[in-house]
Amino acid sequence: MNIVDMDQKVMQGIFVMSVVADFANARVTASELESWLSRKAGEFGIQFSFLSLGQYRGRRRSKKSLHVVTILAKDRVGIIRDVAEVAARNEINIERASVTARGDLISIEFLMDFADCDEDDCKGKLKKDCEHLALDVVIQDLGRSRKEKRLIVFDMDMTIVDFEIINKLAGFAGVDEQVKAITERAMNGEMDFKESLRQRVRLLQGMPQGTLQEIASDLQLTPGSEELLHHLKHVGYKIALISGGFTYFTDVLKERLGFDYTFANELEIKDGVLTGEIKGDIIDAEAKGGIIYRLAEIEKISPDNIVAVGDGANDCLMIKNAGLGVAFNAKEVLKKVSDGSLSRENLLGLLNVLGLAEKEKEML
Repeated sequence: MNIVDMDQKVMQGIFVMSVVADFANARVTASELESWLSRKAGEFGIQFSFLSLGQYRGRRRSKKSLHVVTILAKDRVGIIRDVAEVAARNEINIERASVTARGDLISIEFLMDFADCDEDDCKGKLKKDCEHLALDVVIQDLGRSRKEKRLIVFDMDMTIVDFEIINKLAGFAGVDEQVKAITERAMNGEMDFKESLRQRVRLLQGMPQGTLQEIASDLQLTPGSEELLHHLKHVGYKIALISGGFTYFTDVLKERLGFDYTFANELEIKDGVLTGEIKGDIIDAEAKGGIIYRLAEIEKISPDNIVAVGDGANDCLMIKNAGLGVAFNAKEVLKKVSDGSLSRENLLGLLNVLGLAEKEKEML
């Protein structure tokens, strides 16, 4: 007989093999082989089932909408049960699951079928229900998830850097309350980003360049970000920083963390002080989204090979245009358009989402 396809795996010491065989030119019939296996099962120490392809296909669903769903959380009893309950409640079928632990972070990768429900609606419900359970979740279409990711772009403030730099500048200038209010409105999508940035920068007029240097010398990074970037570079990813902030600080991070590309707004400085103006075009949400395509062209890859990570409303197009968009410790407006979200303590979980956690172990 001719073996057309086969699959095998070992789980907890149990060996499982599935074989698709063609008997068209075989020297024995399928029923003769089945009888032979029945006699030999004890000798071989195996259990088996024997189905015609018609029977097998009859047991399978004819139409599927398969997605890779990655769940990340601090390890606790009942996570798989909770996710299974959420899936069942929303008529999502779990086809497969595998577990990876990284310290006290557990990652569970599910293959889920959304064919029996409204896909977009069910994705939204799954995200929301998992968030209520304190679980981070990222949902990728199976086809897109298989496309190799080559480049990862990050927002800067509140993603790589653990604060809004412009708020820090405002604190030094004594205008922190005014700037924070404008920033919050912009990040929540309640105000045009370009106008909000111009208003905030004008409030910094007269600030000495030395203040920028002082802040740049003490940029506190988000927990896990430096380790994450180091590992991504080590396994061959290109990394980029796309910020609605300022080149003064992205330049420092490029040197410190090894970013391959950085994009940000340039503050105008004359005679050692800020003029309150921005030089050139402003990098807003639209510009961030366009940079995804620009980087794809430069690297000669598809946007599907790019991952984007951000936290605010001005990251929406960047997240949408990338092959995988992840909202990090994000505002609700960004969560709605992303493929999933990571909470502040789980930034390193991006390694699990990308399937790199096991590779990391191999390198240790």
